[in-house]
Amino acid sequence: MHTLNSIDAVRARLHGPAAVSGYFTLDQATIDTFANVTGDRQWIHVDPARAAADSPYGCTIAHGLLTLSMVTAAYTQCFSLPGCKLLLNYGFDKIRFTGPVPAGARIRGSFHLAGLEDVRPGEVRGIWRVETHVEGSERPAMVATWLLQMRY
Repeated sequence: MHTLNSIDAVRARLHGPAAVSGYFTLDQATIDTFANVTGDRQWIHVDPARAAADSPYGCTIAHGLLTLSMVTAAYTQCFSLPGCKLLLNYGFDKIRFTGPVPAGARIRGSFHLAGLEDVRPGEVRGIWRVETHVEGSERPAMVATWLLQMRY
């Protein structure tokens, strides 16, 4: 766990090594819940029998947007933010889903602070390179540029 308790602490992470979360599982129940919440019930996500027969992956896979939404859980495993008055998801500049996340796979996130913009006194916008990795896979399943605004 890395502590980002001031803008100076955030600046010290700039261009440093990536922080990596622990693994957590994206099981079929989580995928089904996400499908129900979003209305995206495409068979490749929610029909294990059909996915086993017709999918190039031989199983159901997590939604790309579910994989993307898990960056918050991974980030909170990597960083504590004491003294941060506001942490705002400012959005994403680029997102690529570069590989499948099979149901039941264990995934983890990595976070590299690639840039930092001053917004106003006491507030910065971090430009984070985020990758989601499936345990045992060489390529990341997702690569994104995430903008997080932090006020101290």
